[in-house]
Amino acid sequence: MRIALFDYGAGNLHSLKKALEVGGADVEAVTDWDRALDTDALVLPGVGAFGAAVAALGDAGPRVRDALESGYPCLGICLGMQLLFDESEESPGTGIGLIPGRVRRLHSRIVPHMGWNEVETGDDSLFAGATPLFAYYANSYVCEPEDSGCAIAWTEYEGERFAAAVRSGSAWGVQFHPEKSSAAGLRVVRNFLEKARRA
Repeated sequence: MRIALFDYGAGNLHSLKKALEVGGADVEAVTDWDRALDTDALVLPGVGAFGAAVAALGDAGPRVRDALESGYPCLGICLGMQLLFDESEESPGTGIGLIPGRVRRLHSRIVPHMGWNEVETGDDSLFAGATPLFAYYANSYVCEPEDSGCAIAWTEYEGERFAAAVRSGSAWGVQFHPEKSSAAGLRVVRNFLEKARRA
């Protein structure tokens, strides 16, 4: 099982790479989209800012979106989830656009949202065996999908409820960091890998 962990050039990918390897994957950090899309599945990490991720995406957005729409498995984490959307208030630029919608800054009094929070999970097998789920967050921005039906989990922070996870076909996005979320988070990673193997 070969997994491409895309490196935006903005941070340390060690903990996420280790979590994927614990799940049985052969993980390669890549910076080239041709190489990334030639693996069994793609992971978009939660490191950096939207602008840096868009810059790393370059002109590959439509090609990546076509691959995901065709069933290529993908897991977007935090920033990686946000990159699945059209645009972000954080920086100018166009995301992958797999999920119509935008990314906006939290309206909460204290930003960023840092630390552990409960995740209200919906009926998606990504969360099988991972509930109750208390996950680690480190985000100042949240996703607003145009179609609320693609949200598969939610979190409330300072009275503001937002999508904690989304899904479109074989692509999932989670706003939290499963690789830093103890046993339940690692189960989410393993569930994704199992789905990618079946795909």
